[in-house]
Amino acid sequence: MNPPGAATPDTAAMLRVDQAGEFGATRIYAGQLAVLGDRHPMARTVAGMARQEERHRRHFDAMLAERGVRPTLLQPFWHVAGFALGAATAAIGPKAAMACTAAIETEIDRHYGQQLDELGDRDPPLAAAIAEFQAEEVEHRDAAIAAGAEQAPAYPLLSAAIRLGCRAAIAMSKRI
Repeated sequence: MNPPGAATPDTAAMLRVDQAGEFGATRIYAGQLAVLGDRHPMARTVAGMARQEERHRRHFDAMLAERGVRPTLLQPFWHVAGFALGAATAAIGPKAAMACTAAIETEIDRHYGQQLDELGDRDPPLAAAIAEFQAEEVEHRDAAIAAGAEQAPAYPLLSAAIRLGCRAAIAMSKRI
């Protein structure tokens, strides 16, 4: 039996991937804001989402430290890749930036739902954080769709590629 607050192998993987995802999200929004600038009408929405993602990341950072779980070794890659994805989609246009958000948050909603099913009632603090953050990720997705994500150039292709990349990042960050 593990001591209270200790991570089991499965919760360690959950924490590792969730912290990596929230870190990646902060980098995506940083890339988008670097291209959009402060004056673009979409910047306020993106900045608000970025603040929430930063809060999520800080929470998972603390849980990693409390439970003695190492972050993903891929963090330097996610640092660059996240920023590049955000900057590239914003360079296509604000609707493409929102398409990026909608695609990623669709995958994160699915991912967090799977984690909650897997956790059951085994780790209430982790489950509570995941449920809270999942609700905010769904808000981000819905806001992105309302802001015209589905009107982005080549939306089906862009969305599918980003969702595939997100699923690959999840799989890799759990293990590495």
